[in-house]
Amino acid sequence: MTTADTDLAIETAGLVKTFGKTRAVDGINLAVPAGAVYGLLGPNGAGKTTAVRVLATLLRPDGGEARVFGYDVVRQADEVRSRVSLTGQYASVDEDLTGLENLLLLGRLVGHRKRAARTRADELLAAFGLTDAADRQVKKYSGGMRRRLDIAASILNTPDLLFLDEPTTGLDPRSRSQVWDIVRAVVAYGTTVLLTTQYLDEADRLASRIAVIDHGTVIAEGTPGALKSSIGAGTVHVRLRDPLQRDEASALLGRALDAQVLQESDPVALTVRVAGSERGAAEHASRALADLAAAGIVVDDFSLGQPSLDEVFLALTSPQNQEGPTEKETVA
Repeated sequence: MTTADTDLAIETAGLVKTFGKTRAVDGINLAVPAGAVYGLLGPNGAGKTTAVRVLATLLRPDGGEARVFGYDVVRQADEVRSRVSLTGQYASVDEDLTGLENLLLLGRLVGHRKRAARTRADELLAAFGLTDAADRQVKKYSGGMRRRLDIAASILNTPDLLFLDEPTTGLDPRSRSQVWDIVRAVVAYGTTVLLTTQYLDEADRLASRIAVIDHGTVIAEGTPGALKSSIGAGTVHVRLRDPLQRDEASALLGRALDAQVLQESDPVALTVRVAGSERGAAEHASRALADLAAAGIVVDDFSLGQPSLDEVFLALTSPQNQEGPTEKETVA
C-alpha cells in the first residue's frame, strides 16, 4: 500500500477483524475515492459496521492494512481521528438535553469557544430544519429529527471523511428522504462519505461506487450501473390479463429469450433476466412480445429495464455463488 494518496480517502489491503472464531471482516480490499459517497452494501451481519469501526480507529484490526487519507489506522490513529467523524446506527446525543444544548456541549468539546459554538449550533439547526425544535428535549424528537441532530453533531467541525453507519434504519420514507438530502449537502461541501446500508435503493440513490459485502468479504465492487449490467443487460417484466395463461406465457418467454422465467407471487406477473447487450436485449424482448400476441396471450403491461440492485445482490449472494472462496468481482 502507498504511504499517502490524496486521491483516495480510504485504502485497505487484506483487512481482517476476528471475534473469537468469527471472522467478521475477512480480507477486505477497498479503494475509496475522495469527494463522493461510497456505499458498503450488505445484509445484517455482513461485516459492514465492524469494517467502519476499524477504519474509524475504534477497533484494532487483526490483520491486513488500512489507511485513511494516507494515515495508518493503527500507527497514526490520532491523525486519522482528526480528519474523520462517525455517525453510528443509533443516535448518540443526550436525550435529556435540548437540541441546542447538545450542539453547544459537543461544540465546546471539539474546541469551539462559547460564542463560536453558539454560532455553529444555530447554523446547523437552521440547515437541518431544527430551529423550531432547538429548545425542545431530544427525547421529544421524532426518529427523523434525532437522526438529523445526530448528523449535525457529526459535522460541528467539518470532517474530511464522514462514516454514516446505516443512518436511515427505522425511519419513515419522508425522514429517509431528508437524510438523503443532508448527505448530498455534506458531500457538496467537500466531505467524503462512507455509507453503510442494507437498503439497496439508498445505495443506488446516493453512492457513486458500491462495494457489496457478504460474510465479511467484498464480493463485488463498482458503480451502481456497472453492477447492474454485470448480471444481465436488462430485466423483462410482464403482466398478463388472464392468470390461466401464465404457464403458457412462461414457456413461450423462456424459449424466446433463452432464459429462466420467474413466476412471481402475483398470479399474472412474470420476470425474465435477459443476457447480452442492451440493444440485443431490447430486440429479443420485442420479439417475445410479438410471440405472446401471436399466441393470443393478452399482455396488460410489459417493460424492459436495467436490473435493480436488489437483483444484483440476490444474484451475487445466491447459494450457487457461495460455494467456496471466490475472487471479488470488480466492474467499472
